[in-house]
Amino acid sequence: MKVLVDTNVILDVLMRREPFYQDSKAVLQLCESRVLGFITASQTTVLFYVLCKNGCTEQQAKDIIRRIAKRIKLIDDKAIDAKKALESEISDYEDAFLAFCAKRIKAQYIITRNEKDFALSPVPALSPKAFLDQFF
Repeated sequence: MKVLVDTNVILDVLMRREPFYQDSKAVLQLCESRVLGFITASQTTVLFYVLCKNGCTEQQAKDIIRRIAKRIKLIDDKAIDAKKALESEISDYEDAFLAFCAKRIKAQYIITRNEKDFALSPVPALSPKAFLDQFF
């Protein structure tokens, strides 16, 4: 199974945000074994920025992103995804961009805590908890 993992799920784990930490951590652990997980290259820049804003040095942020990239595959951002996102009815551009990246890689789901933001997505979205409950 292929999934695109939204940035908020990764940040839930990195920042130990409750009550989301355990379910998000379980999803990332599944991406190491039974699920093919993906993030976009542009998500790494968001992660870097947030990590540095929250006390990590640049080197620490890079090391964290390297560890993530060993577990979750990085996909390239494509101009076609940006164009489709700009034309999309999905109001949040970043979510629209992720939705079309997920479609391009033929992901079955987007794993996010913001399921409602992906209501118009061509790829269905599930929360980490809903994903775990449904499939594991």
